[in-house]
Amino acid sequence: NFNLLEAIVIGFLIGILAFFGDLLESVFKRNNGVKDSGKLIPGHGGLLDRFDSYILTLPALNAFIVN
Repeated sequence: NFNLLEAIVIGFLIGILAFFGDLLESVFKRNNGVKDSGKLIPGHGGLLDRFDSYILTLPALNAFIVN
């Protein structure tokens, strides 16, 4: 259980990490010259673009929950 202050801080950090996860995935694609990371969802940048914010947020949230 989190108190209100912890929940606010965690929500703020998760929002920032989601943004940077998106940027990180975009850097990977740009460095490899890839426009879409797959053809499963055409026009949306691929399947990885649907989940790129989880790259950093899931490990961070897991660290908060475990500790």
